[in-house]
Amino acid sequence: MAGNVTGGVIRITDDIAIDDRAIEERFVRASGPGGQNVNKVSTAVELRFDVRASSLPSDVKDRLLALAASRVTGDGVLLIDSREHRTQARNREAARERLVELITQAAKKPRRRKATKPRPVAREKRLEAKKLRSRVKALRRRDHSD
Repeated sequence: MAGNVTGGVIRITDDIAIDDRAIEERFVRASGPGGQNVNKVSTAVELRFDVRASSLPSDVKDRLLALAASRVTGDGVLLIDSREHRTQARNREAARERLVELITQAAKKPRRRKATKPRPVAREKRLEAKKLRSRVKALRRRDHSD
C-alpha cells in the first residue's frame, strides 16, 4: 500500500497523517468478474472521506477539493469507488491507495510561475513574421493598392 498504516493512522508524508477512523467504508455488490460469487458477496468498496472535517492542513484540503472536484459531494465528502478486484480486501486496499495518492498529490505545493518577458530578438522575429504574413495576405486581395 502507498501510505504506511500504523495503529489506526495512515501516514501520507512525514508531516501529514490521517486517522483511520476518518475513513468510512461501505461494501456493496459489484458487477464484473467473480462468476456466481458476484451475486452473493459484497466485494466492491465505496470509500468516503470528509475532506473539510479532516485533520489535513487547510491548503492541502483546498488543493484536494480542486484536484478531485468530480468525486467530491456538495458537503465536501470525497467518494472513491473500487470494484476491479474479486476480493473485498483487495478492493479496500485499492481504494485506500487511491486516497493516499490523491492526498499525496494535493500535498505537493505548486511552483510559483516566474513572469518573464520575451527577449528583443524573439520580439523582432515575431514582428517580422507578422509583416511577412501581412504581405502574403495583401497579395491575395483584388486591388493591390499597397
